[in-house]
Amino acid sequence: RLVSEDGRQHFRFDRASGRLVVADRLDREQLCGQADTCTLPFELLLADPLQFFRVEVTLEDINDHAPVFPEERVTFEIPETSDPGSQFPLEVALDFDVGSNSVQAYSIVPENEYFSVSYQSGIRGKEYVELVLEKPLDREEQAEMDFSLIAVDGGSPPRSGTTQIHITVLDANDNAPVFTQKEYDVKVLENVPEGSVVLSVLATDRDSGLNGDISYQLSKGVGKSDSAFEIDSITGEIKLTKPLDFEAAQTHELSVRATDGGGLSAICKVLVEVLDVNDNAPELLVSSFSSPLAENSAPGTVVALFTVRDRDAGANGKVSCALDHQLFFSLRPAYKNYYELVTVRALDREDTAQHILTVTAVDGGSPPRSGTTQIHITILDVNDNSPVFTQKIYHRQVLESAPEGSLVLIVLATDPDAGVNGEISYQFSQPVSQSDSAFEIDSRSGEIKLSKPLDFEAAQTHELRVRATDGGGLSAICKVLVEVLDVNDNAPELLVSSFSSPLAENSAPGTVVALFTVRDRDAGANGKVSCALDHQLFFSLRPAYKNYYELVTVRALDREDTAQHILT
Repeated sequence: RLVSEDGRQHFRFDRASGRLVVADRLDREQLCGQADTCTLPFELLLADPLQFFRVEVTLEDINDHAPVFPEERVTFEIPETSDPGSQFPLEVALDFDVGSNSVQAYSIVPENEYFSVSYQSGIRGKEYVELVLEKPLDREEQAEMDFSLIAVDGGSPPRSGTTQIHITVLDANDNAPVFTQKEYDVKVLENVPEGSVVLSVLATDRDSGLNGDISYQLSKGVGKSDSAFEIDSITGEIKLTKPLDFEAAQTHELSVRATDGGGLSAICKVLVEVLDVNDNAPELLVSSFSSPLAENSAPGTVVALFTVRDRDAGANGKVSCALDHQLFFSLRPAYKNYYELVTVRALDREDTAQHILTVTAVDGGSPPRSGTTQIHITILDVNDNSPVFTQKIYHRQVLESAPEGSLVLIVLATDPDAGVNGEISYQFSQPVSQSDSAFEIDSRSGEIKLSKPLDFEAAQTHELRVRATDGGGLSAICKVLVEVLDVNDNAPELLVSSFSSPLAENSAPGTVVALFTVRDRDAGANGKVSCALDHQLFFSLRPAYKNYYELVTVRALDREDTAQHILT
């Protein structure tokens, strides 16, 4: 991009051809006035990588202005007693062009034997044009005369301007006013209030009476620089009609004419130099700005590029720039009045999602003036945080009689990242075993429910692993331990291990008839079994080992009495 110091874009860059082209019509006189050279500086900014190129375009003058006289008609009243060689000052013609295109010569048309024109430069390069009397006037021979004064510039082709000269020959008043100085110089602060006296000019006339009475007037200027001044026609005091502005014009050139009562006059030049005061605060102009900024941006990343300027001059226009206390950003000078805002350490969106920075520019005036601007930097999230479960291990007890669809527990993981990076989904992290297939998990809510009834007798505990995965692919795992609580859903079982039948009637008491076990698949009190034999005279039960029982005879048997015994 192109960045100009005055903020105006006179040129543009044609990206397709690489050419620098004029953006709008350039007026040298409007941009640079009558300065000898007219240079339009700007910087060519390459953003990535950051580079600056100083470009200066010199605007060459063309002869697009003709000389212009301040007045279309000038009248001189000249005593016939005036000596040859007498000089009568004229206002110079103003030509906004410079160099050879400015005014180069003056001539009288038609030529006459009484007057010629003299054109010369004084101190500070100021120009003076005077009518020169070549031979004595004779009022009786010719009381009035008219001719044209033509100013010609040096352009090709040349351009010219004309004013009409009217001469009235007077009988007397042989002394013209004389200023005490041909040129007055005065320095004025730009903050001097309206109505202040800038200086007083003084002209004297040796004539007496009406011929010696002098009045002052400011000559009409073609430009606008004298519109801030007025003169007291009697005292010669020059006052301000409005405040001055150093930034608009550093000097004002005035022409003062002193005219006596007989019509003779003299001209002096007044040069007013405006002194700068610190009436402009520094300005900060952002040239480029990167926001949002990724939180994984490396230290040294350029966030913004801006310029500081102050329209004042000297120390009043020297600006220093500072950033309010910051841990993450700093300012560094880039080129001339350019500064870069850069990161100095790693950013963390989860800690601070937006940074509001205040940049302050202070000039060197006394007292100093300052300007500030705020820069809002939004931090863009990257997936730099994995999900975190609220517990690493979850414990839950569930009755085996819990119906299908019952809620076992809810696991919860959090992720401080934003947007998709902070959205979490849940799933079992490994293939679910057959015993663990009784569980299902909601991928969004983390709810773990029963997909089928549990069976304490098949498995007393279930160990599940749940993975929480964010939208960026980072994940975490927690362990879920489900303890199944028993209910009395199994009846005791009796299993005969050995059985002796038929049994001899002469078997001795205590003979083991059968050995059997009892068992109950339930746990705790639900699985504790007691065993009893219905009332019998010939048999009894006795514990053998753990859950083993023996059926034994308790008395002699008599087949003839009872051939078969049915026991419960």
